[in-house]
Amino acid sequence: MKKTLTPLLKVALTFAILWFVLRKIDIDLLKSSLQTASPVWLLCAFILFNLSKIASAFRLNIYFRTIGLKLKESYNLILYYVGMFYNLFLPGGIGGDGYKIYLLNRHFRHGVKPLFQAVLLDRLSGLAALVFYAASLFAFSHYARLLGAWALWAALAASMLVFPVAYYATKYLFTSFLPVFKTTMIWGLGVQLLQLLCAWAILCSLSIDHALFEYLTLFLISSVAAVLPLTIGGVGVRELTFLYGLETIGEEPSLGVTFSFLFFMITALSSLLGLFALGRVTPDISEKRS
Repeated sequence: MKKTLTPLLKVALTFAILWFVLRKIDIDLLKSSLQTASPVWLLCAFILFNLSKIASAFRLNIYFRTIGLKLKESYNLILYYVGMFYNLFLPGGIGGDGYKIYLLNRHFRHGVKPLFQAVLLDRLSGLAALVFYAASLFAFSHYARLLGAWALWAALAASMLVFPVAYYATKYLFTSFLPVFKTTMIWGLGVQLLQLLCAWAILCSLSIDHALFEYLTLFLISSVAAVLPLTIGGVGVRELTFLYGLETIGEEPSLGVTFSFLFFMITALSSLLGLFALGRVTPDISEKRS
């Protein structure tokens, strides 16, 4: 019953939020923006997005090697894209991360706990980099000026403290992963930078050349919000973030929602690549575990 209701509730909530957002914006402007978006810049955004996912897969494999699981980079990348496919198109099931843990434990008998820790830390390293960039951009955006000096200092404090907090959390809770802390955090910063460049390319495709700090700040905040398992692939949550975020500073929210739709389309097309890799997720005999 729960397995049936969970995806149905996600679908219902996704459509309810989208319906609400679409009632609040200029639909004609959204349509014209989609129609006139530069395909060249969108192609650049697609490439940058997938480069970020390739970098994410490399980072995850560092965690796997730390627990003694040695996977070929090519196989790990295939598994990563299959996980993306499960996350987006099968939201009510085991999920991409759960699928990776299940499959690797089944074939390598490496233990669910260390695999879970590796996947969890991979997510947390990405979240730490995301918070760092989001807080840094927020501090220099119009939002900090609207909220006052306390918001500026809070954002700067968050950007400075996120990595020390992550370090001590790793040191005391995941000690075996401490030797790769610095390396994985650098990879995390690289991943999120590629995501930011992807977002910038989408803005260029829409000829948005103003309020860039604000758009990129909202993009990162919406990425954090989209992690919550409330809707399908974060759809609706991102649009809602842009709707209220842009209205707050007097910007046209329709362009922000258009941006969000385009980002989702790039995500969906990239995740579909995992569908074609489903037949290759069984490791070959060259894959070994320590």
